[in-house]
Amino acid sequence: MKLAFNSWVYSSFPVWVPSYPLSEVIERVAAIGYDGIEIGAASPHAFPDYLNTERRHEIRRMLEANNLALASMLPAPGGGPGFNVASPLAEERAAAIAQYNKVADLCADLGGSTLLYVAGWQVFGTDRKQAWDWTRSALAEVADHAAGRGVTVVIEPTSADSNLIDSCDDAMTLRAEVGKSNVKLMFDTYHVIYRNEVSTDYIRRMGKDLHHIHLADANRAAPSDAGQADYRAIVAELRKIDFQGYLTMEIGFDRRAVEADRIARQAHDYLREILG
Repeated sequence: MKLAFNSWVYSSFPVWVPSYPLSEVIERVAAIGYDGIEIGAASPHAFPDYLNTERRHEIRRMLEANNLALASMLPAPGGGPGFNVASPLAEERAAAIAQYNKVADLCADLGGSTLLYVAGWQVFGTDRKQAWDWTRSALAEVADHAAGRGVTVVIEPTSADSNLIDSCDDAMTLRAEVGKSNVKLMFDTYHVIYRNEVSTDYIRRMGKDLHHIHLADANRAAPSDAGQADYRAIVAELRKIDFQGYLTMEIGFDRRAVEADRIARQAHDYLREILG
């Protein structure tokens, strides 16, 4: 198992500050000791339309120089363009799929191979089955494009933020219905806590289809023994299934009042101790 850190807390999503250039973030995350970085596809870090070929090569060289792998990438749904793959607006669904494809390309260009899929949200007035069908169709299209770039797409249940793919069951069902070999699963302990569920249950049920994990406690706090999730049990359960992916800290990004370096260091040191 390897440790990665999500870039949101160093960027301008969903709050505007603190905000640092990607080069600065790469150096800080590497200095703390992480094996990889999960980069959110938002400005000022990695919005695809803002990165030409030369800039992509530059970022990849920067990662390599700091011995930091690109653990994964994820889009920035919401806001002005929406990028909701379950939107009742056909134009928005098309734009969301195009954005996912752009992020898949960027991920591959930067040396990564994992793309997170947030399955959108059901808008009032839209039938749930219709919203589900739209996200399933979108995922199939995104997965086909990603496969051509050697990228695996992982479905994340986002119960605290959405209303369509809420649970372990939802994610497993969507994956089965899409039926693509490069579509796998992930979960975030923050969302599991929101549902008052047990993270190790997700590990047992997802099994070998579990490809990626976000670690965050309630209020997006750093993992710790004082937190609500049992991180020692999580690591023990992951060892049972020989999990080889990244444990990615997605923490602290929902507020301005945060010291990004400190929360990154706290999470790193705590998980390193557990991993031994």
